[in-house]
Amino acid sequence: MVCFRGFGASTALAFVTAVVSLFDPAAAQSVANFYSGKSINLLIGFTAGGGYDLYGRTLARYMGRYVPGNPNIVPQNMPGAGSLKVVNYLYNAAPKDGTAIAHFAPGILFERLLGRPSAETGQFEATRFTWLGSVSKEVSVCAFMASSGIKTWQDMQTKTTVIAASGGGAESDVFPTILRNMFGLPIKLVTGYPGGNEMVLAMERHEVDGRCGWSWTSVLSRNKAMLDSKAINLTLQIALEKDKHPALQHVPVIVDITDDPAKKAALKLIVSRQGIARPFAAPPDLPPERARALREAFDATMKDPDFLAETQRLALDVDPVSGAEVEALIRDVYASPPEAVQLAAESMKALKE
Repeated sequence: MVCFRGFGASTALAFVTAVVSLFDPAAAQSVANFYSGKSINLLIGFTAGGGYDLYGRTLARYMGRYVPGNPNIVPQNMPGAGSLKVVNYLYNAAPKDGTAIAHFAPGILFERLLGRPSAETGQFEATRFTWLGSVSKEVSVCAFMASSGIKTWQDMQTKTTVIAASGGGAESDVFPTILRNMFGLPIKLVTGYPGGNEMVLAMERHEVDGRCGWSWTSVLSRNKAMLDSKAINLTLQIALEKDKHPALQHVPVIVDITDDPAKKAALKLIVSRQGIARPFAAPPDLPPERARALREAFDATMKDPDFLAETQRLALDVDPVSGAEVEALIRDVYASPPEAVQLAAESMKALKE
């Protein structure tokens, strides 16, 4: 027991504070003091110019306003394996002091649950990240060059197609794999494209016929000319029934293309990732006060008039999900019934071409 006899109250308090700081330096330093004059690295799991890059860089311009100490937020691209590279880095190697956050594909988070055959997927636990939130929910689409002759879901079932993907568990890889396995579609998947721009270029060069798991907001913000010129046909929207997009009423929803209850349950489990379509996270085990500050800054940015004006100008959808809600959704998915998980996992297994 420590005795402070002979010391004034202020001296005793200073002593206690000094001792506490030895064991918990973060407790002795305010969030504003920590971030003042510092930068936060925002790591983006895809190449420059695509939808994830656009969302990440737009957020970076405004979120620093709301972090105590007003640090600069510096976006950096770290592409690889459908953003698996940046997820593994964030979990295992990034500093756990609040100076690194990342933006990546949500499907990566469910790789371990669904048993995807990659040693790299075991390098993180999705429930342990410090979740800041998601800028939007999302509807994705399957889209094909008009020159391919693929116009409808029925065409996808009967005509052989070549589809571009980044691989590593990104939506561009997962959804065509599911369609091929669950419904026997004659799909050939070509993986290894580092980002959306490269996939679109492959379509325009006729190296592939289309993409599946292509963000609708990315189509509108980056490739609307392809829609307006009718260069592409939309054949399927990937969303839960309640989240289907009003502008795509003529396009069938993936959960409605089967009446099989088991397949519906598996599809709902897989498609639930669309509810956190643009997630941002920090590493696990951040000092609690910095984690709270980052979450609050993210939430405030989602209401910032300048941020909202820019996202509207860029045709980026903003339908925010809080960090707590993202965390809850991930925990719920990991608690899914074993039967649905098994069928979903089987449907996501890669086939040899």
